[in-house]
Amino acid sequence: MSKETLIQDWEEVQLMVKERFGEKLDEQTILYIIGLQELKKQHNTYTKEEKLDIIHIGICTVLSQYGYYQSIGLDDEGWPHFKNIKKIPNEIEGENQTTLIRRGIIDYFKENTKL
Repeated sequence: MSKETLIQDWEEVQLMVKERFGEKLDEQTILYIIGLQELKKQHNTYTKEEKLDIIHIGICTVLSQYGYYQSIGLDDEGWPHFKNIKKIPNEIEGENQTTLIRRGIIDYFKENTKL
């Protein structure tokens, strides 16, 4: 994926979530939404720790597409758990982790929506 394609695809993701939620959302908020979707729960009143866990589910989900995490199943309360398979380098092929997360979000939405 070229840098131009990444920018264009990221703008499409942001437009899609803006149409759905009424405002432009940052990566962390989009990861929260992905985490909720994977948790199969609606937005609710969660503790700060639970919100961080939901974002973590989003991160693990999008990075599992690239072999960084592997799903190991659900706990007794239905929360997904992941195993870290390989270390995420600070820089990947000249790109930072934010770019990797954005690529993961884009690929997740391409796989799971009509993006």
